[in-house]
Amino acid sequence: MAELKQFKMPDVGEGLTEGDILTWSVKPGDTVVVNQILVEVETAKAAVELPSPYAGVVTELHAAEGETVEVGRPIITIDVGASVPSAEPAPEANVSEAEVGSAAEPAAEPAEAAPNERQSVLVGYGPRSGPAGRRPRKTAQPPETPSANPAFNVAPAPPPADAPETRHRVLAKPPVRKLAKALGVDLASVAPTGPNGTVSREDIEAAANGDAKPRRAGDRETRIPIKGVRKHMAAAMVASAFTAPHVTEFVTVDVTPMMDLRTRVAARPEFRDVKVSPLVFVAKAVILAAKRTPEINASWDDTAGEIVLKHYVNLGIAAATARGLVVPNIKDADQLTLVELARAIGELTDTARAGKTAPADMSGGTITITNVGVFGIDTGTPILNPGESGIVAFGAVRKMPWVVDDAIVPRWVTQLAVSFDHRFVDGQLGSQFLADVAGVLADPGLALL
Repeated sequence: MAELKQFKMPDVGEGLTEGDILTWSVKPGDTVVVNQILVEVETAKAAVELPSPYAGVVTELHAAEGETVEVGRPIITIDVGASVPSAEPAPEANVSEAEVGSAAEPAAEPAEAAPNERQSVLVGYGPRSGPAGRRPRKTAQPPETPSANPAFNVAPAPPPADAPETRHRVLAKPPVRKLAKALGVDLASVAPTGPNGTVSREDIEAAANGDAKPRRAGDRETRIPIKGVRKHMAAAMVASAFTAPHVTEFVTVDVTPMMDLRTRVAARPEFRDVKVSPLVFVAKAVILAAKRTPEINASWDDTAGEIVLKHYVNLGIAAATARGLVVPNIKDADQLTLVELARAIGELTDTARAGKTAPADMSGGTITITNVGVFGIDTGTPILNPGESGIVAFGAVRKMPWVVDDAIVPRWVTQLAVSFDHRFVDGQLGSQFLADVAGVLADPGLALL
């Protein structure tokens, strides 16, 4: 006897309202077990694998790959009355931007669950009992075993060419699919050159750069869907720019003493396996300066009519990824030693560029640094991360002529900029903060004071 259960698009964290279907791992007629991966979806912050809360036979997929689905809308129907083979519980799935990421925080049960109807906790939240791993994408039906549901004991009709179960037969790993989505490349139009006929990252980049055959002859434009991280980033920047009145100030600094200190620090045994970049010292200077000017590390609570001063620093580091701009943050960065801060920055940026940043690492930031210097840029006018009151732009460090004791000598020089929310950070406070950051970089000994 058929007993149909619908699994609805859950809110995977922080009040997100929708997600995009990336890849289905099952199709109608497939037998699934509890915790088997059903689908990978992309939200505004991460790519998420959704496990099955039920054991049974898939009867219907309610959304196609590439479709945007609102939270609470059914995405799959499973007949739990059909007989299924027993299986060991699969290891918990992981939240990530690419394949496997770290656990974040407990997630809510899926929306609108009926009384006494349990839907599993989502995607790797909570403690793990073993090392993270990727589970099989599908569980094959047992051969020559008839289903308890007679509807599935007949040969299914071939699906249409654009059906979800047909479209995902293009062989490509999830990170490659995400890159194709971000660059607006149709996987089906790319000639695979990877192992065993898979589409590789290089194939996608070649197609995006026009080195591959276009999807249609005569195409002169490429349209990239505004979804996922890019959509979230655009909305956040517009909201910030038109909510918080921005003021930006600039300063040019001789950072030769900081560069000399960097050389000495990098030679110390405890920094042997840690990248000691100028960004580490800028981060330390920002943390120290924020203690003297707490308004730069605060937020505006319009509902309560209050300014919230944060007595901790969750330091955001802006990172450009294939999916768009993300700003993960280092929790309680003010409690870290210099070597711990250097290690945390290295891990944070490596994780972001690999597309594995967990949603929890992109929430709760209090102040941000954007390192435009890595692109050879001197400075900029950065836009505040929503909910924060300060963001520092760190420019390229260059050898330039500088006047020292009335003589022109080559020195290491950089430019710093700070944008702040002028509703509660006035010109005096903003200038004080920026001068303090510059002062520590020009004379690191000031940090002792």
